[in-house]
Amino acid sequence: MATHPTEYAHPEALVETDWLEKHLKDDGVRVIESNEDILLYDTGHIPGAVHIDWRADLQDPVIRDYISPEKFARLCSRHGITPDTTCIFYGDKANWWACYALWAFRLFGHDKVKILNGGRDKWKAEGRLMTREIPKYPETSYPMPKKRFDKEIRAFFDEALGQSKNGKPLIDVRSPGEYRGEITHMPEYPQEGVLRGGHIPGAKSMPWKTATNDDATFKPASELAKIYFEQCDVSPEQDTVVYCRIGERSSHTWFVLTYLLGLNNVRNYDGSWTEWGNKVGAPIEKST
Repeated sequence: MATHPTEYAHPEALVETDWLEKHLKDDGVRVIESNEDILLYDTGHIPGAVHIDWRADLQDPVIRDYISPEKFARLCSRHGITPDTTCIFYGDKANWWACYALWAFRLFGHDKVKILNGGRDKWKAEGRLMTREIPKYPETSYPMPKKRFDKEIRAFFDEALGQSKNGKPLIDVRSPGEYRGEITHMPEYPQEGVLRGGHIPGAKSMPWKTATNDDATFKPASELAKIYFEQCDVSPEQDTVVYCRIGERSSHTWFVLTYLLGLNNVRNYDGSWTEWGNKVGAPIEKST
């Protein structure tokens, strides 16, 4: 893999608004909206798009974890999705939560996934059709996944700690204030119970939105390569772990590194700072 690629490693992982508008009724395609603001979908969405709530649909309501493979199968069946369905994700905030939903689908082995470049913001800014009509699709029988791919694309506390101790690439994608330990939550968001601020020792600070343009599209491959290969020291030779607050912003960076830059050794530490900042004895750095 070239150090500075000029093209995305997997350009097929992105679709443009022009293309999607022409293929909304294609067989084997399901458009999925997933937002930070779960009420946005009801105010208007891309025709035919179904809504997946990142919390209610993808997370276990009691244990801090994702839903079971059985519940994932039921979720897909309810929306008329089969293992052969190409799921095109989009949402608000430069596809921040859409990437989170995509990552969760990959966790259960669904590999036919794409992102709408620019997401909801670009689609709406271009004046494309939106509707409040809730689509109904025939229910399918999605087979229960045999496993979750926790080992392949997910990191846990001990693995993030090992990454830190061994000096391997760690990327903190939160805001600079969170990284420095000045605040324990995102700017303009409420405190979520984290007791200590700072970052994992050795982690590089690279806010997730650095990867996007002002119109919410992804930056060119050459710019992304400079950001992550040069400034964050990622490489095909070493495993990389990305983290944020609960793994949502870092799933966006995971998508960039995995699909746009072609790395196959990136894992998302979804326990992130709400676990690390509360864990007794977890090492923390505070720096400028």
